Amino acid sequence: MNVDQMKFYQNKLAHEMDSWDVFEALGEGEAIVVVDGRTAEAFAQEHIPGAVNLPHRELSTATTAALDKSMTYVCYCDGIGCNASTKTALKLLTLGFEVRELIGGLDWWKRDGYATEGEKGQAGKELVCGC
Repeated sequence: MNVDQMKFYQNKLAHEMDSWDVFEALGEGEAIVVVDGRTAEAFAQEHIPGAVNLPHRELSTATTAALDKSMTYVCYCDGIGCNASTKTALKLLTLGFEVRELIGGLDWWKRDGYATEGEKGQAGKELVCGC
């Protein structure tokens, strides 16, 4: 067994989630907040249901003061061609929050058949929150 490789994959799973993981966690009422790190305009066009918009360029101690640090913040953006989720996760982490990143972002969320909200929201599997 390659221990270094095993540690790599364990580390990866500790810091990332896929759309199924997020959908299930939300449905089970787990202590996560889905964060869209894109601009307010992009968020208004389309976003994951229940997500909060925290544009990475605006994150600071002041703009995050009301956030609950006991929650895990799952950050996303458009998809693999966008790094706003990584920037959001990094900034939230430096501000003392527990974070994970949604693999594939909004693109893979939709590809996996989940509904979106916003001006260009799409039908799909609806989240039934266990909150």
